[in-house]
Amino acid sequence: MAKSEKSFYCNECGARYPKWLGRCEDCGQWNSIIEDVPVNGKTLSNVSNIEFTGLSRPECKVDRKLSDIGEFDRVLGGGAVPGSVILIGGDPGIGKSTLLLQALAALSQEYDCVYISGEESSEQICLRASRLGADGSNVKLACETNVDAIIKSLKDGVDFLVIDSIQTLQSSSVDSIPGTITQVRSCAYELIHFAKTTGTTVFLVGHVTKDGAIAGPKVLEHMVDTVLYFEGERGNSYRILRAVKNRYGPCDELGIFEMQQHGLVSVANPSVLFLTQRDNEVPGTTVFSGIEGTRPILVEVQALVAKSYFAAPRRTVVGWDINRLFTILAVIESKCKIAFSDRDVYLSIAGGLKISEPAGDLAVALSLLSAKSGNIIENHTCAFGEIGLTGEIRSVSRCAERVKEAEKLGFKNIILPSANKFSKEMSSDIRLTTVKTILDVVAILGLSRNHE
Repeated sequence: MAKSEKSFYCNECGARYPKWLGRCEDCGQWNSIIEDVPVNGKTLSNVSNIEFTGLSRPECKVDRKLSDIGEFDRVLGGGAVPGSVILIGGDPGIGKSTLLLQALAALSQEYDCVYISGEESSEQICLRASRLGADGSNVKLACETNVDAIIKSLKDGVDFLVIDSIQTLQSSSVDSIPGTITQVRSCAYELIHFAKTTGTTVFLVGHVTKDGAIAGPKVLEHMVDTVLYFEGERGNSYRILRAVKNRYGPCDELGIFEMQQHGLVSVANPSVLFLTQRDNEVPGTTVFSGIEGTRPILVEVQALVAKSYFAAPRRTVVGWDINRLFTILAVIESKCKIAFSDRDVYLSIAGGLKISEPAGDLAVALSLLSAKSGNIIENHTCAFGEIGLTGEIRSVSRCAERVKEAEKLGFKNIILPSANKFSKEMSSDIRLTTVKTILDVVAILGLSRNHE
């Protein structure tokens, strides 16, 4: 009989090892390596055959359940799917529990909803519900940390279940404290199995690490159907709900909320939100027409270029990839002979939004050149386009939607790549300015090569 090989893993970070160690080499924790005991499986003779079905099944067509919170339903892909498991993470105090309590209060008007907390007492949750105006809803409340007791109490299933949070749960089948890798993985597996067998939509609140990732094993994000991140700045009243994974809808979808005295309020038109303070024309600002998820959003790109007194000039970025900033600066200096090597550069996306798509390159370049030269880009101008390493302005997707959103908000001039084949019935006061290379961008601002 072959000897079974032992396997060990870290109870803190999940790293695996062929033998026991006193200290984990990945996370540096001491006495966190434990043996992974295999579960005795059934013999082949005791295993039943699999029942196969086809892809076309009428019963697979399900109706999504709406909460009447527009931005919340949008991020989920048009409503919650029965039997799905949704993981939502975010910084402490950002509003995860508030958002889910509001959603459950709205859903409880038609569906059976249960809220289970392992962090707060019933009195604390009732105080928050009273502040949100949700104390008159039909939400059932309980405080429990034992996942076996939760599943036993809800064995027939409910429509919606919120677990706040997954890191506080523990399973009696695992001998470790709550929040460890093993407990989080085991409890999540049992809740996912419960959701799939009963048709219950389960929301799991997840803590995040100091790096912003959801705490626990990475496999947790693979196991669930949807992963949402709730983001926002402490000094800003606006919150962003972002979908990074969704089996039932588009990824990278955004929901914009405003935190008010009585809870979170959906922002129906986020473009107006991010452009409300553009009253005066100043150098270094450009409006970017971007796409987040399924809808276009206009945001303001701000740049500040100042004389540097350091050997290595500073490069500070908020809401943008700093490596792309390095690339754009290199392209401008190489192709246009406009130097930034003796200047500190500060770049920010106004409103706290984080932009990741390459289509923002053109707006960033315009802001940098405007800040360096002092030439003003008029407020009614917006831009989008990707900049290549050779200085060409590359085409971007969904051009018509970007232009339509800018036109709806009153923009008169749109700077876009000449490679974009765009045909549209426009009003007479809309002007499309096409650019082919970075030199065309410099010409728009009335600059010349070797500009100082």
